[in-house]
Amino acid sequence: MTTLETFDLRIEDSIAWVYFNRPERANALNQKAWDEMKALFEELDENNDVRVIILSGHGKHFCAGIDLELLMNVAQFSQPCEGRKREQLRKKILALQAPINAIEQCSKPVIAAIKGGCIGGGIDIISACDMRYCIDDAYFTIKEIDMGMVADLGTLQRLPKIIPQGIARELAYTGRNVTGLEAERIGLVNRTFASAEEMYTEVMKIAQQIAGKSPLSIRGTKAIMNYSRDHSVTDGLDYMATWNAAMLLSDDLMEAFQAKMQKRPAVYK
Repeated sequence: MTTLETFDLRIEDSIAWVYFNRPERANALNQKAWDEMKALFEELDENNDVRVIILSGHGKHFCAGIDLELLMNVAQFSQPCEGRKREQLRKKILALQAPINAIEQCSKPVIAAIKGGCIGGGIDIISACDMRYCIDDAYFTIKEIDMGMVADLGTLQRLPKIIPQGIARELAYTGRNVTGLEAERIGLVNRTFASAEEMYTEVMKIAQQIAGKSPLSIRGTKAIMNYSRDHSVTDGLDYMATWNAAMLLSDDLMEAFQAKMQKRPAVYK
């Protein structure tokens, strides 16, 4: 595994705990952090010892989004040609989108466990996760609007598929804070908890349940749900038929049947 400076990684019992590790900067992400996030999730995708990923933050906050120094540097160009400047800026924006795409494209389920602030780019990140849980006094804000920007790393594309369209627009237009209890009510998070300890305990239980299932089936379920979200029902069913034609007759299927007949827990490779 790549040596990490801005993240902390712990793997145990097929569960990877990934922590943002810049607590002195409210876990704001500098260029190093963006680079490490992409590499980390790509490596976890290929790691057969990992079946589920829990994403959280060290310190008080989950993630304050993009580091302001990095944001200021994004617009710095030495190129005199305006057309080439815009071309370079587009490439920089796509490069910043890539680590968040790596979370969504990771074949393992990614669970966000959120405390404190989840701000700006933090919303982009949790929108790419499979599930979200938080503590009651966590707060969420699409901060880009207050910086004279359009959120450009995935929030505007993914969030309206998680919460109602009108609420997503309200939050994007106003930049107001959403606390944990409201986040649960609008469907931004699955559940809220009174404390971080309670949240981590319950999230761990969910991760253990997932880790005990067929890894091939879990990866397939994530792939199908992501595809179906972005396509018609007809397209999704056609893709499903093709997927299962390739994946259904697996060792995991046989193990599940044998475990059921022998009245024992299934053990998957």
